[in-house]
Amino acid sequence: MPGGYEVIGDDGFIDYHVHEAWNETTNVYLVVIFVSFGLFMYAKRKKRKIMRLFSVPPAAETLSEPTVSKIHLRQLEMYSISRKYDYQQPQNQAYSVQLSLE
Repeated sequence: MPGGYEVIGDDGFIDYHVHEAWNETTNVYLVVIFVSFGLFMYAKRKKRKIMRLFSVPPAAETLSEPTVSKIHLRQLEMYSISRKYDYQQPQNQAYSVQLSLE
């Protein structure tokens, strides 16, 4: 067979180059399979730790940005404070302003 790989050469002896190449390739595939299996088992045990590495923390700008509910709560708080202040003031006290012309 010209151009192909022959297991048995022209002289009747086995060509060991094919066997060596096959053994090296098989060894590489076995190493890849074992390493992949080991990484899979590690990832299965340490799933939370790995997910924490790839999660993106929220930006500082979004944390300081007020939401509608926060604004509404702040408005209610200010309204209740003003109502408390109004009830503490005596209602019948008259305010007077004196103007003097010189």
